[in-house]
Amino acid sequence: MKIKNALIVENIRISLSSIRTHLLRTILTILIIAFGIMALVGILTATDSIKYFLTQNFTMMGSNTFTIRNRSMNVHMGGDHPREKQYEPISYGQAQEFKERFDFPGTVSIFTFATGNATLKFGANKTNPNVRVRGTDEDYFTTSGDEVEKGRNFSPTEIFYGSCSVILGAELVSNLFKNNEDPIGQIISIGPGKYRVIGVLKSKGSSMGFSGDRTCFVPLNNVRIYFPREDMTFTINVMANRTALVDAAIGEATSVLRNIRKVPTGIEDTFEITKSDNIAKMLIENIKYVTLAATLIGFITLLGAAIGLMNIMLVSVTERTREIGIRKAIGATKRVIRNQFLVESIVIAQLGGLLGIFFGILVGNVISLLIGSAFIIPWVWILNGVILCFIVALVSGFVPARKAANLDPIESLRYE
Repeated sequence: MKIKNALIVENIRISLSSIRTHLLRTILTILIIAFGIMALVGILTATDSIKYFLTQNFTMMGSNTFTIRNRSMNVHMGGDHPREKQYEPISYGQAQEFKERFDFPGTVSIFTFATGNATLKFGANKTNPNVRVRGTDEDYFTTSGDEVEKGRNFSPTEIFYGSCSVILGAELVSNLFKNNEDPIGQIISIGPGKYRVIGVLKSKGSSMGFSGDRTCFVPLNNVRIYFPREDMTFTINVMANRTALVDAAIGEATSVLRNIRKVPTGIEDTFEITKSDNIAKMLIENIKYVTLAATLIGFITLLGAAIGLMNIMLVSVTERTREIGIRKAIGATKRVIRNQFLVESIVIAQLGGLLGIFFGILVGNVISLLIGSAFIIPWVWILNGVILCFIVALVSGFVPARKAANLDPIESLRYE
């Protein structure tokens, strides 16, 4: 056992000595392998961070919340996909009747989209014309996961009369009140209309090019008065008191709304119910194609690295033919020679792998930082990277090691 361990240590020592002797060539080989592992680990770390981001952001309303709208939610990336189902708009009267008739332990809120290209002004300051305006009732923030950080929520009276009150997203506050004015109570312009600021939402940050902080909220009836359109539809959020009640709540909601919209028995629903985590699940399902493509690219890069490593090892065998002859002449067996070159291949590959894993995690988390996700350490892919490097080393080193082991010692000593 001691002799075996001594041989392993000696092979590692000889491998490191050979690496130092051919430093430039070794560095180039390590970089080729590192690039392959970096591509694999980096892209897969990035996709893991995207999945984390989607899960965190699209389930912020909670697992006990679902949304009722007049169209289906389909998320696809390339290829054929079914057309989005579009139903007759849910009218304000239908939404209000649903809220009154939904007799289930939970909270119901109604909201609608007013515009996505509004410009807000305060004094000489104004925003870009890309602000989203949403009309809500007093229960919306309870069901949406948003939080009023400063000021207050809408009152039932403001909702009923459609008062010109507004609750601002955090980004809008920084754009309009640049001199650190207290936004509460200030009068701002939304398009041609004047609105009084009554609240500011807690910041949710900007992610993947979209900012939830660039939205302002006005009373539901205010949108009906000042942002009217023929096809206006209203969306309903329902939050059950407990997660265990969600399925029962969905069943009750389906029954009530079918009755309100007078959907005959045997006819499919004319509305879509989406649980709060369904969007994340759909997006994550589509990310699998990106993950597959990234994995394929990484393996192709690793294949190139394996070929490069094999070529380097074959050159090394040719250059060290005389050394091999001397080692055989003093008693080294074929197995010892073969293991020497395999160990050298493994050492080079693992050095490249460690470097690639480091830069892969770095690149992946730079992307994670850009989209606003969390810092990800892909332990599974770190382990897979080490295993892949070991496999690459064995595959690339086997032929050169076998060639070195089979060299004739006499011919080797006469080489050069």
